[in-house]
Amino acid sequence: MTTPVTGPVEGAALDTLFLAARTHIQWQDRPVPEALLRRAWDLARMGPSSANCQPLRVVFVRSPEAKARLRPALMPGNVDKTMAAPVTAILAHDLEFHDKLPVLFPHADARSWFAGNEPLIQATAFRNATLQAGYLLLALRAVGLDCGPMSGFDNAAVDQAFFAGTPLRSNFLMNIGYGDASALFPRGPRLEFDEACRVE
Repeated sequence: MTTPVTGPVEGAALDTLFLAARTHIQWQDRPVPEALLRRAWDLARMGPSSANCQPLRVVFVRSPEAKARLRPALMPGNVDKTMAAPVTAILAHDLEFHDKLPVLFPHADARSWFAGNEPLIQATAFRNATLQAGYLLLALRAVGLDCGPMSGFDNAAVDQAFFAGTPLRSNFLMNIGYGDASALFPRGPRLEFDEACRVE
């Protein structure tokens, strides 16, 4: 069992995760080993979710056949960069996540909190899977990969192509690989603390 870290992260780690990391739109012709995707998942899955519900489900699209299935769902402006990316993750949520709660959260009858309550299922699955997808983005950066998260696709078409007959629903896509830094735009401005936050 690892010892909890109590000190702040500094230096190169902050650069890798936040300060020097960028959203990439063009990619080097360099494959992504499956071992790195697995390592990133093993990191991301450690992040918290409510009642440890873990509703995120991911399809890592990388074969030519899978890319061909994804392509018709993309908006025109996202086709080239997605087809060029070594991997495109479909970040989805499982609307039957609560069936795993007896194992994931054995401290209480958590499944009963959700069973039959569709609005609560929908909200919990979407919120927590989105949170987990953020962990995954940071985990991918932590293992040395670049990311390009995006909307700009037909969710229903993706769900039909990849999740037909299942309780999974797509949220957003994320291109993954080794980015081509020469294609980056200047970093856009960010809101200052006082523009976006308040302390009460």
